[in-house]
Amino acid sequence: MLSFIPEDARERAYRGEITLKDALKLIKLPPFELFSFADELRSKAVGDVVTYVVNRNIYITNMCLGKCGFCAYRSDQGFFLSIDQILEKVAEANEAGAVEICIQGGYLPQLDLNYYISVVENIKDVFPKISIHGFSPMEIFYACKNTGIPLQEAFLRLKEAGLDTLTGTSAEILSDRVRKIICPGKISTDEWVNTIIAAHQAGLKSNSTIMYGHLETIEERLNHLFILRSIQQKTSGFTELVPLPFMPYNNPLGENLLSQGKFMTMGIEDLKFYAIARIILNGSINNIQASWVKLGKKLCQVALHCGANDLGGTLMEDQISKASGSTNGEYVSPEEIEWMITSSGRIPKQRNALYEEV
Repeated sequence: MLSFIPEDARERAYRGEITLKDALKLIKLPPFELFSFADELRSKAVGDVVTYVVNRNIYITNMCLGKCGFCAYRSDQGFFLSIDQILEKVAEANEAGAVEICIQGGYLPQLDLNYYISVVENIKDVFPKISIHGFSPMEIFYACKNTGIPLQEAFLRLKEAGLDTLTGTSAEILSDRVRKIICPGKISTDEWVNTIIAAHQAGLKSNSTIMYGHLETIEERLNHLFILRSIQQKTSGFTELVPLPFMPYNNPLGENLLSQGKFMTMGIEDLKFYAIARIILNGSINNIQASWVKLGKKLCQVALHCGANDLGGTLMEDQISKASGSTNGEYVSPEEIEWMITSSGRIPKQRNALYEEV
């Protein structure tokens, strides 16, 4: 009996019409009332199956013109992988049974659209069956801005080259007030939204992300979810939401917050955010990923009872999280992920980036 959930708010949540005013009230409810409602919505949306993907992250470079205060990975004098080195990493992933590679990088003048197309074409020439989940809206926006190519044309060319899905990263918090502080010079909220819509209109699906738990207000955090819901209602292009709690170590933003006695989000706050995300996005974005790299394996299992239905990827490496102080490792085997799922009372299923069963 969910006595703490107002009946009118329950009905709006089931219709996918929850409001910001509703969400601000619900987030203050006793945690386990919120978790129970989110779990109910999760069950009706996707059932008891929990998905995961066998994949590998590949970092093209750790150099970037950005000056993001939360980044512990960027280096002025770093590495830049050649096409042969990228193919070597793809070969290792393929040998390990990966069905997807996730390609990440920074934004640099030499990384123009032709470069991204070349990376995709070279991978598909050698490994035609492997799924490429790659590049951020920021990277493609920057490449298009430098060359004057319209966004939708760029995404059509990338899709034709073999890009399977776009990443939904570089969203951070979709609030220009916050972005001007934590990532000045990065694309604005409107630019990010327009870029992701252009990708969806070109036929590319993407995931969606949020990096929360730093300088944003609760209203800004929740409004980010409403922006994603609005985009999804226009394009149906998002495959999932990946909430990413801010890691405060080894970066200027985190050091500043730590000096003020502000630490990373605690487990209950993380779980409440997963729950409210499920409630807000009900009927729009069905899949919510619990990142074991960010949350840790045990809290991820609890998140599966608070609205989440996916455990992300095996990864093989996650240099960005590790650089920011994550101690949860860079690889989990498919067997361990399946054990995490079954011991949570759920049914494991391997997927690809499009949430198609593998």
